[in-house]
Amino acid sequence: MLAYAIGIGAFAAMARRRGLATDGIAYLAGAGLLGGAIGAQAMQSIVGGVPGKSLLGGVACGYLAVVYAKRRLGIRRPTGDLFAVALAAGEAVGRVGCFFAGCCFGKVTTLPWGVYEHGALRHPTQLYSAAAAALTLLVLVVLERRRTLAKNGIFYVQGALMCAFRFAVDFARDVPVLAGGLTTAQFAAALGFAFFAWRFAVLVRRAAASPLAVPSPVRAFAARLV
Repeated sequence: MLAYAIGIGAFAAMARRRGLATDGIAYLAGAGLLGGAIGAQAMQSIVGGVPGKSLLGGVACGYLAVVYAKRRLGIRRPTGDLFAVALAAGEAVGRVGCFFAGCCFGKVTTLPWGVYEHGALRHPTQLYSAAAAALTLLVLVVLERRRTLAKNGIFYVQGALMCAFRFAVDFARDVPVLAGGLTTAQFAAALGFAFFAWRFAVLVRRAAASPLAVPSPVRAFAARLV
């Protein structure tokens, strides 16, 4: 519950900063939260076969819920950046909760920072994920303060980093592997990274093609990439 509260607080703070603290945006936050909660549990049950929550499933279903809600409410303004900081902040706290709950644990290891869980010393993969989310949040805050990206750019950066970090951390998690030695989550993370990278590239190209529509820091950033 603390992770949800932190995420909602980060969303509200970002909405105020962007001048988007309206009833419509509050409805979007509720749609994203509900869709994410349903998707997280459904994906875990379908793929994992056990009770729990899948972060990637929650993000995917939350994204679809927000897209649907925006169309129903007639909201056209980009809102992805609000959800980006909420996801990063919420995961940074939520993964610490996973550590104390003993779920999402890692493989057996002899490394000095291994923690005793489930009868052996294991990688503290929950803390790896928490640190990755905290680092992602720091990157997002810096980008927001510098106004480096056009709207929704922070969302695509957050999504790409989340998928990249999840792909890396899963090598240390104690989960079944599929063809090629990769986990189900790693295949999903690879697809997610491709999606967010593609959307980011489209955003950069549009920023470069419409220099009057974005602030000068964004134009400079886009010029370096195209």
